[in-house]
Amino acid sequence: MSSLGARSTEAERMDTDCADYEDYARCLRDLARVNRTTRTYAPTIGWLDAQPFAAGSALSVLDVAFGHGDMLRRIAAWAAARELRATLVGIDRNPWAARVASAATPDGTIRYETGDIFATNPARHFDYIVSAQFTHHLSEDEIVRFIRWMEGAARKGWFISDLHRHWFPYYGFPLLARAAFWHRFVRTDGQISIARGFRPEEWRILVERAGVDPAAVEIAERVPFRLCVGRTR
Repeated sequence: MSSLGARSTEAERMDTDCADYEDYARCLRDLARVNRTTRTYAPTIGWLDAQPFAAGSALSVLDVAFGHGDMLRRIAAWAAARELRATLVGIDRNPWAARVASAATPDGTIRYETGDIFATNPARHFDYIVSAQFTHHLSEDEIVRFIRWMEGAARKGWFISDLHRHWFPYYGFPLLARAAFWHRFVRTDGQISIARGFRPEEWRILVERAGVDPAAVEIAERVPFRLCVGRTR
């Protein structure tokens, strides 16, 4: 049982223990249900909506660790409602993710790629880079590297949405997950994910370690139990 005083280093089972593609696909589908239930999309969409866009303007967005592709589909719907011409790309290290997300995006308007962000072409840039529930999978050193990478690859801004390490979701999520009959890894990994989450002061230290002035980013709590880090140029 975690004390929540510091970030847990316990590994999440989904990262290593999914038996096959179908098992992984079921897990991603249930994670998308978790995202809908816990309002995962709202902070990212809200941040994008606050950017200065004129109707008909173009933008490019990269979603890191896209999973089921549900965040990018929400961004696509938001862009269409705002009459924006959006180029939407996702990158995920697991090749099964692209297969699952593509099957859930029949119109083919989003490009899903398999790869390591740190191995991508350094000359490749996007207007905005976003990620949701990704950074808690990383070590502090990897997060610092990720922030530096976004600083170089995002022309206009980047946004991280992740979990607030707090006792209420830590003890409450397992009850919700069991009641909803979500995938076994969602039930076990959810609590681990929260224990691997963050506190506001930890994000300030990580941003500073990455060479970014903490005054240039917004670190904000969002309902329910999200910590978000945004940088706009």
